Amino acid sequence: MLLFSVQVTKEQKKYVNLIIKLVIVGMAMWFIISKINNQENLRSFQNLMARIDPWVVRATLTLVVVMMFANWALEIVKWKYLSRRIEPISWWTAVKSVFCGLTWAIFTPNRIGEYGGRVMLLKPENRASGAVAMGVGLFAQLVLTSVFGALAIAWFICTYLPTPGAVEFAVWLLAIIYAVAFVVLYFNVAWVDYIVGRIGFLKKIKPFFKVLEDFSVRELLHVLLLSLARFVIFTSQYIVLMMVILPELPSIPMVLLIFILFFVQSAVPSLDIFDFSVRSFVASNLYRYITDQELAVMAIVSCIWFVNLIVPAIIGSFFVFNVNYIGGSKS
Repeated sequence: MLLFSVQVTKEQKKYVNLIIKLVIVGMAMWFIISKINNQENLRSFQNLMARIDPWVVRATLTLVVVMMFANWALEIVKWKYLSRRIEPISWWTAVKSVFCGLTWAIFTPNRIGEYGGRVMLLKPENRASGAVAMGVGLFAQLVLTSVFGALAIAWFICTYLPTPGAVEFAVWLLAIIYAVAFVVLYFNVAWVDYIVGRIGFLKKIKPFFKVLEDFSVRELLHVLLLSLARFVIFTSQYIVLMMVILPELPSIPMVLLIFILFFVQSAVPSLDIFDFSVRSFVASNLYRYITDQELAVMAIVSCIWFVNLIVPAIIGSFFVFNVNYIGGSKS
């Protein structure tokens, strides 16, 4: 009877999570449709775009695409570096792994499929440890998103929301503690291996986490710097598009709001294929504090979503057909 109760509870949790995701995406889609159907917003956006030289737009989009390839090139370098202790792979295999992961990620909640898609090109016995090593790279990216995002949120609250001095101090203190905690945990990632070993039902998978003990502080710093370079690139994509389409935006608030956008994106559960709706919803509400061009902001976010996620996923689909999902890793 107790077992049945636990199973029902798990099933209920699954459906609750699904409902939450559907509600988030549904509300975001409704918000976008309502903004697009607003004739005043549409006319304002059309007038804005009419003022921009088409050649400038094309050159800007080309630069954004070039930065996309640079972004994923750095991820390929990072993945080859992370996997070298588990299974040395060629540069071509690293390329296929990363793009296969992007194709899997687009159809799975919170990009969880990226793990399976990427490690599938490792030998079967190395895939679990490879997923753990990959997790280190993703955690490095999350550390940067969390640090910059937390500090930017503190700035946002103190700048745009009426808060007493004591509250401002508390907000900044919490943001700093939050940011420092992520950095400390990252450089002590081996703690995860220890914690897994202390939990009874996880002891069987502890050998896969042993790889975490092999990462030195210097290696973790190397991975973090590669992640920082990626962070700078995809931040620059937003900056470039905003400078062309919305040149009147104040520089510092524009960049800090981008950091908050990244932070919210990492926290909200969604599918990549529907992620543009959530991103557009969040960005539109954030940037209304510094511009009334909501459709322009939504267009910028949707453009970067398409370039950074959909285009690589399409490229990765060609590699997916060359992977054996049963047996070895090569076709």
